[in-house]
Amino acid sequence: MFSLDKIIFKLLFLPVILLALTVHEFAHGYVAYLRGDRTAKDMGRLTLNPLPHIDIIGLLFLMFFNFGWAKPVPINPANFKTPKKDEIMVALAGVTANLICALCLGLLFRFADFSIFGQTGEIVQKFTAWGILINCGLAVFNLIPVPPLDGSHVLRELLPYRAAVKYIVFFSNPAVSWILLGIFIFLPGLITPFIIGPVLFLSKIFAGGGMLAWLY
Repeated sequence: MFSLDKIIFKLLFLPVILLALTVHEFAHGYVAYLRGDRTAKDMGRLTLNPLPHIDIIGLLFLMFFNFGWAKPVPINPANFKTPKKDEIMVALAGVTANLICALCLGLLFRFADFSIFGQTGEIVQKFTAWGILINCGLAVFNLIPVPPLDGSHVLRELLPYRAAVKYIVFFSNPAVSWILLGIFIFLPGLITPFIIGPVLFLSKIFAGGGMLAWLY
């Protein structure tokens, strides 16, 4: 889990990871801004500069445990034009942005002539392949309906009022949060099968099955 080779590998691909996280958070703030909430803009978070979005703990978790997070973009639903609908739109904005990135990188992977980069062409192509996988992974992971992931915001707004209250109260219990964190860290095998399948499926759609060979 903590081998030097894996740490070096993560450091090499850190720019790709930061780009995926930054696009994700920017999309949340931008859609919130479009729906009437200026909170992210006023706090300087409506930017594609990764620095304001970095959460050090989340980044370290990403390096060592293969899952992590950025600083959530501040949102004030009270400013939304249609709160329930807008909350869902904002929640899905990050996932959508990552899928759009994966699509663009997939088109690049399929049709670009990487030989124009000379000796570094294979490296650029490998980075492109990992960019597709990382963006798909971030999109699928965030759809898990567990707070604070985006899927939880969508589910909360879709549930009937009483069910939504019970849902919020249940996940507000610190013990539940610690148990979930423990599962993510020590028992990732319980979650991985639900994530890796959709991620590989989306990656193949965007870039073709040949992309997987470039991940190694």
